[in-house]
Amino acid sequence: MYLGDFFQIQKGEMVLLGNIFRNGVVDVDEVSFEYGIQQNQYNWNFSNGVTKPYVGRDSGQNPIEGTFGYSKQILAFKEFGSFFFTSNHPESVKILNWNAIAAELIIKLTQVLYSFRELYVVTESAVASDWTLAISGSDKGELEIASETESSGLIELFGKANSKTIQARDIEYYHKEEKKIPSFFKAKKLIVQPEKLDVFISDLIRERTGRVDWAVNFFDYDYEHTSFSVSIPQNHPTCVLDMLQANQLNPNTALQYFKWVDANLDDIEKLFITYGN
Repeated sequence: MYLGDFFQIQKGEMVLLGNIFRNGVVDVDEVSFEYGIQQNQYNWNFSNGVTKPYVGRDSGQNPIEGTFGYSKQILAFKEFGSFFFTSNHPESVKILNWNAIAAELIIKLTQVLYSFRELYVVTESAVASDWTLAISGSDKGELEIASETESSGLIELFGKANSKTIQARDIEYYHKEEKKIPSFFKAKKLIVQPEKLDVFISDLIRERTGRVDWAVNFFDYDYEHTSFSVSIPQNHPTCVLDMLQANQLNPNTALQYFKWVDANLDDIEKLFITYGN
């Protein structure tokens, strides 16, 4: 994902739709970039549900060279979804003056150039010189890793350039990337202003008051009714826009209805929703 990419999440998939710079949504001369922002190496190496039942030295036999020594490590995964991620030399590029273009983007992306109601825009994109990710497929997941590197005491072999995975068991996903591909990013999400959503919900509740009495009087049929509650779509704010009168939302009013917020883990969760089969 590159700076300025905009996308939607539809049925559990990220759908890349364009780039605000490539598509001319904003003038690139108005935007300030910062390149090569060094990331905290500690924050880019983490795991969950992984133990190391064996770390040490071992030996083997080679028909030509005879006995040789090597470092060995075993990683045990506690359950399905347990993972280990490691990387080296992470750095990013970033839009420095996002606030200077945020309003212009809302107007152009929702009214002038496009008519989006839900959208994400990448504001920071990161790479690593290399990274490795392993995810377990069960509570018996295991990786056995070896390296010819001499080491004494505790060692960490997972993801190292000179290490090799010599045995894997019940691993759902394993990937080692050795190119600086921008696989990591931060994004802003387009949402409906909460104040507008509150007004809509109040109007909707008022509209539904007396609905049953109206139906009894209007339709020439002997309906039977009971008390029931109808959910209000607070988690689907685009309903607000669907109920607007014609031309109520336009370039002059767009900022009253939309704003940008940081994308978070709730948005990532949308990638794991199962649709249909």
